[in-house]
Amino acid sequence: MSPPPAGVNAQLRQLIYYHLDNSFLENALFLAGRLHALEPRNPDAAHLLALCNLRLGRYKAAYDCSKSKNVQHFQHLGCAYVFAQACLGLERYDLGAQALEKVRGLWAGRNNWNKHSETSRRHVPDAAACYCMLGKLYAAHGDTKKAIDYFVEALKINSFMWDAFTGLCDIGAVVRPQNVFKITPDMLASISHAATNGTGSHTTSSQESLDTRNPFVSTPDVDPFNPPVRQGGDIGLNLGGSNLLSRLNGSHNVSNGLGAGSTYHGMETPIANGQQFPDDDVMMGDAGGPVLNEPTTDLGLAPARKPRIPGFNAVEEPPRMRSITSRGRTKTIPEGDQTDIPRPINQNGHKRTVSGHSMQHSQVSTTQAVDPTAAPPRRSVRIRKTLTQMRPGTSKPAGTSSKDAESKEPRELRKVKATGTRGRTGTTSTVGRIVSGNRTVHMEVTEPSKPESRPASAAAMAAPPPRMVPQVDSAREQEALHWLLDLLLKIGSGYRHLSRYESNKALEAFAAVPKGQRESPWVLAQIGKAYYECSMYDEAEAAFHQIREKTPSFLEYMEVYSNTLWQLKQEVALSHLAHTLMDQDRLSPQAWCALGNASSLDRQHDDAVKCFARATQLDPKFAYAFTLQGHEHVANEEFDKAMAAYRNAISADNRHYNGWYGLGNVYERLGKYEVAEKHYRAASQINPNNAMILVRIGLVLDRMKKFEPALAQFEAAIKIDPRSIMARFRKSQILLKLGAPEESLTELLWLKDAAPDDANIHFLLGRCYKKLRDRASAIRHLTIAMNLDPKSHGVIKEVMESIDQDDDAAWSSEDER
Repeated sequence: MSPPPAGVNAQLRQLIYYHLDNSFLENALFLAGRLHALEPRNPDAAHLLALCNLRLGRYKAAYDCSKSKNVQHFQHLGCAYVFAQACLGLERYDLGAQALEKVRGLWAGRNNWNKHSETSRRHVPDAAACYCMLGKLYAAHGDTKKAIDYFVEALKINSFMWDAFTGLCDIGAVVRPQNVFKITPDMLASISHAATNGTGSHTTSSQESLDTRNPFVSTPDVDPFNPPVRQGGDIGLNLGGSNLLSRLNGSHNVSNGLGAGSTYHGMETPIANGQQFPDDDVMMGDAGGPVLNEPTTDLGLAPARKPRIPGFNAVEEPPRMRSITSRGRTKTIPEGDQTDIPRPINQNGHKRTVSGHSMQHSQVSTTQAVDPTAAPPRRSVRIRKTLTQMRPGTSKPAGTSSKDAESKEPRELRKVKATGTRGRTGTTSTVGRIVSGNRTVHMEVTEPSKPESRPASAAAMAAPPPRMVPQVDSAREQEALHWLLDLLLKIGSGYRHLSRYESNKALEAFAAVPKGQRESPWVLAQIGKAYYECSMYDEAEAAFHQIREKTPSFLEYMEVYSNTLWQLKQEVALSHLAHTLMDQDRLSPQAWCALGNASSLDRQHDDAVKCFARATQLDPKFAYAFTLQGHEHVANEEFDKAMAAYRNAISADNRHYNGWYGLGNVYERLGKYEVAEKHYRAASQINPNNAMILVRIGLVLDRMKKFEPALAQFEAAIKIDPRSIMARFRKSQILLKLGAPEESLTELLWLKDAAPDDANIHFLLGRCYKKLRDRASAIRHLTIAMNLDPKSHGVIKEVMESIDQDDDAAWSSEDER
């Protein structure tokens, strides 16, 4: 079989990106394999192959493809980034971080913010993405300090890096959202730069379309052979800090907009990554079409591109292009001479028109231009002809005789020179262009008989005078950014408070979110979680129920919803939720957690353990499933298994306070109160706003006969949650032990009104009245307690028999989760 032609690799790249953009990942992987077989040593091919495997979730394959024996692959930003992502999935965090650190020189300083649109992509990451990925790798590795540093760096570059913000909150770092979600100077510079460049060169069909066009978005209707203005940081304009004009203006000729000796030579689109282009990478769209084929000699098929260069003024000389015609170049007399008529080279001194034709051949040229059946003239010839047809400030028709053109020639050439360009006839033109804010040449082009196969390019369209349109667009974009950042600030403030378990403040922050955003599934889930942390289970259930009604397919935080229903003892609703989630996605850990909670509420603890174990198999980082598994082992009095489950929860998430709380509960049941207090306090450090943790600390101190510290813990719990029945009940207990029955009675009377059917409260009221020598009230409340809880008949009867004696007997029934 003959070797593949030169355009095969470019076509394969185009097809790979086509299938990736249209989510045909298997097709993209197959074609990437073909490209890699053609170019086994090309890191770009390896990058595409690894990227396709990564999109398919095949982390090991992506790891192997990006980690090749070829040393160049580790000098390729795309390969290093995919390798780091694969390492994150394979839990090889240190290797991924090392790979990104090695190629720091390729991504440091990059900023792709505001450079993505429907037709423009950056297929390799910028500095913000790499910093965020490093933060994730170090956070998973356990290096909190480095993770915080990298997340902060990512947010400094791009305020919209939401993963970096949530990463900081999840780590427990001190974050001030008002310092994160704000417009940076780089953003303002990018908006202003894009808007300024957008006026002079964007192709528009009317003045209205020019005013309303978004300067950031590259629309598909733009001529791919004459692309609109690209931003200053684009690769087509700055290569390693040098202006593209200097590249195109060198000794090499230019064909189809690409310099034969430039860095683009032999390069197919999409443009490859990093090694050759240290500033920016373009994937299709801005690169001038999906595929750039090999240069051809027939330049009439596609006119040469003339990109609008930021900073290019009228004094600079346009890029030198290869002469389109076979005629020699002309010389112009210096500006100081009296005559402005160009003298031809290698001719006999015949006068020549501005179009470059000799007078003796003008009749032939005119005939060719008028003939409707003839092929259209070359673009350079058309541009030269327009110079003779246009008279600024006159109402004469565009088409004039050769004699008129000859008589007006000196004045016309002076006007051309006044623009500041010493052009060569037949090479370039500044017709209808605004050059860096300098004076504008207003010309009317009327060529009704000229056939056109596509819309005129941006360089050939006449643009209106600069009347501050960029400022209007820039102001609009700034207003949009302010609104969006303000929205992220409100949502981010709520998320930050919730990550610090400041549930009341989180609810206030989410209440400030606009209604449409507040009723979105993700925000409603955060609100439901905040209510759950406040033990406001009815409100939490209402929030999650709203999610199920609006978006039944939403699975995030459904384990919290199932725990809420468990606390409310709603067996039917919990069973329905579990079966619905299992029907939606049997491979989601949330579904198995809901099924396990349903089994637990039905007191089928062994089945519940199996469900929670299945959830941890599906997601080994799902810490709450380990905690729920530990609760079931405690219910079965399998304390060793419970401790193992709680430790797994802490290993999955070191800030999962429920795991620390569970360990403290196990040690408390085993009578190891000092160790239990240590674990309870660790949980309290993570979540200082949980009243139940403080109550457990007070109980452990009470068991160790430390009554005063225990009372302080109960009072602190009441300050956090004045509605906490458990905290007030334990406070009344400790007050009785400290010999303050009057203060205890005050708390108990409040509790009797809050929970009139609680046997514990009536039993403690009986003991309190016994201390106060109110025998009738004591017997009445002890009798009520006996009726509410017949199982405790023996203990209550002993207290009633010793009604005239002082004792410190204590009894309570606890059912906590």
